[in-house]
Amino acid sequence: MSRSLVLSLGVAADLQSGAANDCAAGRRPALQSPDWRLRELAEVDSTNLVAANLPAWHALRADTQTAGRGRFQRHWVSDAGGLWLSAVVPVETNSPEWRILPLAAGMAVCDALRANGVEELRMRWPNDLLVGHRKLAGLLIDQFQPGLAVVGIGINVRNQPEIRDGSLNGQVVRLADLVFATPSLRDLAVRVLASLKSVWQEVRTAGPESILPRVNSLWDLPRRVQLDLDGTQVTGDFAGVDTGGRLRLRTQGNTILFEPHDVRLLRDIQG
Repeated sequence: MSRSLVLSLGVAADLQSGAANDCAAGRRPALQSPDWRLRELAEVDSTNLVAANLPAWHALRADTQTAGRGRFQRHWVSDAGGLWLSAVVPVETNSPEWRILPLAAGMAVCDALRANGVEELRMRWPNDLLVGHRKLAGLLIDQFQPGLAVVGIGINVRNQPEIRDGSLNGQVVRLADLVFATPSLRDLAVRVLASLKSVWQEVRTAGPESILPRVNSLWDLPRRVQLDLDGTQVTGDFAGVDTGGRLRLRTQGNTILFEPHDVRLLRDIQG
């Protein structure tokens, strides 16, 4: 069930009509944003799937997902109280910008969370955000339309995923555990979207190399890791990424590059 629309780029008549319809239906008034048009729903199977046909600079947030997913179709617990958000950005398939998009989006989310007071935040290649060794957020990039990508963002805010899945005990952390004043999900969504647009416009204007030093500052290096290459295990020292978003692994005197689709799982090795 649709609950509200955040309208920004439509003509004035569309804004007035949307606000009137929301009020008539007992929904929250539309929230104005200079950058995005955000739709909010109570429950979906997957925000990325629902956002599949949206145009650029449109986004969708749901209170819950019944079929949230991560890389390699792994299940993502998406219970009430978390931020489940999908944002559509313009990008050409297989371009340099496409290859850096997951890391650019991760950096944008880091920027938004740090601005909210989160400390000791780091990324885990290619799509996780952690505080210490506990997962705070994750990302999933999909493409359903040429020239567009859907950036799926999941952030643990006030939800309790470990209650739904006992294997997550000790593996996750929530924003509410880390900051004194936890923002509303809508406010957090607006902050994340603003950060994403700012970072993505920089990439489109100045190229992936413009953000590479900042991306590589978020790994908390040096770090010993083990890569699962679909059954084959490779161990080495994580050495950041290149402008194509590929992992640089130093092992046995050599540096090897890995694409995200080659690595099913990256594990930190505690030293």
